[in-house]
Amino acid sequence: MLSQRKEEERKYRQNLILDGALQIFKDKGIDKATMEEIAHAAGFGTATLYYYFPSKEEVFAAILIKGWKTLWEEIEDTIHSDEEAEIKFLDTLYQIAGTAIKNPNLYRFLFTAPKAYPTINENHSEWKRYQSRIYGSLQGLLSDGIKAGAFPKVKPELLMKGIGGIFHGILFMGKDSKTMSKTDFKKLINELLHT
Repeated sequence: MLSQRKEEERKYRQNLILDGALQIFKDKGIDKATMEEIAHAAGFGTATLYYYFPSKEEVFAAILIKGWKTLWEEIEDTIHSDEEAEIKFLDTLYQIAGTAIKNPNLYRFLFTAPKAYPTINENHSEWKRYQSRIYGSLQGLLSDGIKAGAFPKVKPELLMKGIGGIFHGILFMGKDSKTMSKTDFKKLINELLHT
């Protein structure tokens, strides 16, 4: 069994590898990236990289798992709170936005990479469970909000897709990642929902 110090060191190295890989994937694309380039970007030898991750696909999946799990952990308490569906929905979106703005490269990757590399969906599904929890919870909150009259009477799936597109535009289309106050964020989403 590893000591706590060794476990922390292992986690630190894994995070360095994932950060390096994220940069290489962004610069070169997933298909053109090599394990050697990932190791170099992380500041390790290739043998160290292979100790932690046996393939580029495993590195890719670990990035997705880390990102989606972090998002889920950020919103879990809000999802389970006793607030009304409308408040929970808006608070959850705001939390996701705040987390994404702190690390935009990671979240651009999360929201776009699986489409560019579809085989990851077939072979590695752990990240998908976190993503499904998030999307399912948001869609459930929309559905509850529609029933309560807080949101327009539209199919929750359709409303979710529309909000998702707008949300991504707000977060990632601008050149400057500026933070928005919670009040302004909620006002913007509410206006979009009730237009």
